[in-house]
Amino acid sequence: MSMTLVQRAGRMNNNQFSHYPVLYREVLQFLQPETKKCVVDCTLGLGGHAEKIIARMPDGGAYLGLDKDSVSVAQAARRIGTEGAVAREFIQTDFSRIDEVLGQRRIPQVDGVLFDLGISSFQLADAERGFSFLQDGPLDMRMDQNSFLSAYDLVNNLSEKELTQIFRRFGEERFASRIAHRIVAERKKTPFYSTAQLAEFVAQSVPSKYRFGRIHPATRVFQALRIAVNRELEAIETGVRRAVELLAPGGRIVVISFHSLEDRIIKHMFRAFAGQELVHILTKKPVVPGEGEIAENPRSRSAKLRAAEKSA
Repeated sequence: MSMTLVQRAGRMNNNQFSHYPVLYREVLQFLQPETKKCVVDCTLGLGGHAEKIIARMPDGGAYLGLDKDSVSVAQAARRIGTEGAVAREFIQTDFSRIDEVLGQRRIPQVDGVLFDLGISSFQLADAERGFSFLQDGPLDMRMDQNSFLSAYDLVNNLSEKELTQIFRRFGEERFASRIAHRIVAERKKTPFYSTAQLAEFVAQSVPSKYRFGRIHPATRVFQALRIAVNRELEAIETGVRRAVELLAPGGRIVVISFHSLEDRIIKHMFRAFAGQELVHILTKKPVVPGEGEIAENPRSRSAKLRAAEKSA
């Protein structure tokens, strides 16, 4: 199978894999950790934001870092350490369970919550995780390695209608029906096992004039599969709602999103909370990276930050 499109994308995006906490200056500006006694980072990752937040928190404060990915949790714990003037704990769990985590620790309210949504550069760079087509790997895409369902299961077992719905809803893919139809026909001959195999097949399934644009033609399909495998949008709605409920008066929530589906959910949820007088929105428009940050970290170019403060 030809790998030209995958190789070309790899050359274009190789520098995106360096770990870099996106919009960290703006996170510190809106979260104000120096005034917070208890902060929950719902998307710990490798601890980039965590390191900077903990450094600003007052002595005696408490930081909780959550992540579905056990590898990320272990890496962050090693990087930051588990002891210091600010108590810190790193927990493998889905952020939609923030209420359970706090309940188990008898923490009734928190002063700050951060969500850095999407997938980390660390996860993308690991071919064995199957999140990216930049390197060939198994069709996996599970953030929690203990979960049952993988991208392989979806691609090789869902109906044409179900695949079309996933590609259209979670990837906003204009050729969703065409791609799904061709996948179902092709898998009768041979299953889809690898990321490169699927990426190249998707590229060949779209009209030729769309195969060599700025964005690889399989990008939206991979995004859609990842969101479906991990039930990301459902988790976002549950996690953000519970986080706002658990914020103390004057507490702040900061959310960074990386695609329109995520940002749309956050925008509408914040507006609904504001309409109920639960929060005051701090960002009239989403905050985006400046040219300097984009040059230093190209992955940040699609980031949007929204923040709100819990009403008294």
